[in-house]
Amino acid sequence: MSKFLDVERSRKYELREIVNASFYLVKTGCQWRLLPGDFPKWQTVYYYFSTWKKNEIWEQIHESLVEQIRKTAGKNEEPTVGIIDAQSVKSTLVSSQSKGFDAGKKIKGIKRHLIVDTLGLILAVVIQSASVQDRDGAISVIDKLIENWKKVIKIFADAGYAGELIGKVKKQFKIKLEIIKRNELHIFKILPKSWIVERTFSWIDTNRRNSKNYERLNDTSVAMVHISAIRIMLNRF
Repeated sequence: MSKFLDVERSRKYELREIVNASFYLVKTGCQWRLLPGDFPKWQTVYYYFSTWKKNEIWEQIHESLVEQIRKTAGKNEEPTVGIIDAQSVKSTLVSSQSKGFDAGKKIKGIKRHLIVDTLGLILAVVIQSASVQDRDGAISVIDKLIENWKKVIKIFADAGYAGELIGKVKKQFKIKLEIIKRNELHIFKILPKSWIVERTFSWIDTNRRNSKNYERLNDTSVAMVHISAIRIMLNRF
């Protein structure tokens, strides 16, 4: 990781200032060119952001913090249980990749597909078209999950993931997909486990850059989610 952070090369700005500027942009939702003058030049901040995104540095930082938070909470660094869900998000005029229409929620934009652990920490995130059904998009995010978290043996999901997907996940990933059943008496009740991932969506949405999809590329949208999660986890320490 050190070679990507350019620790050997003399720098005009401290890396902490680059990170702080990235946090500011994600939290406030401002444009790159509107970063306050107290930070390094926006071109410099964007260069580091883009380089770290390309080399998956943001993802590596995020993964390291997840392990530390879990250890602090008295859990194993490697999770064994996940919770999956998706969130449709409106796109803007400048965003373009994977734009679609969610007919159920009447939203034109993208879908953030997440898997979180039992603490609500993000384990995997994939950006898809809003037109993709949850059960159709699940394989991609589970595939992303096992790249970094290989000990997961069970994933909780709502009824939108029921059906043939259960067998596919079991066969392809050796992971049990357990469907959380809704209350058949039509009495309002928070679904067990499901509220955890819903809370994570709420945490991410407090960062205004994520209030809509402003990014042209899916990997940029993923990086914005990672930076938002990094901010949240650092506040826990």
